[in-house]
Amino acid sequence: PQDLLHQLAVGDAAAIAALVDRSRVSDEPMILVAAALFAAVEQDDLLARARALATSTRDRQLVAIATAHVNGERHLVDALARDHLVDHPDNVLVAWIAGASHRTDPRS
Repeated sequence: PQDLLHQLAVGDAAAIAALVDRSRVSDEPMILVAAALFAAVEQDDLLARARALATSTRDRQLVAIATAHVNGERHLVDALARDHLVDHPDNVLVAWIAGASHRTDPRS
């Protein structure tokens, strides 16, 4: 998923389409969250599925950060992302969410 996330971060349309396809059958919270954020399809359903499937602290934090981002809660995103990235500095998706939370459109 890391290669896919790097492609998503630069807006690769083929990567977004592949992500949407993959999210239909995936049980990986990271894939579901990324699809909710980048493709903005069935956003609430994807985040709910990700929440239900998140068994590790890392995945639960990811879902919480993404949900705060979608809800426009910038200060919460900052706080949660900062804490998360201390323990998981390799999480490209959380780093992207933290940066995107300061943009006007939470989906860009």
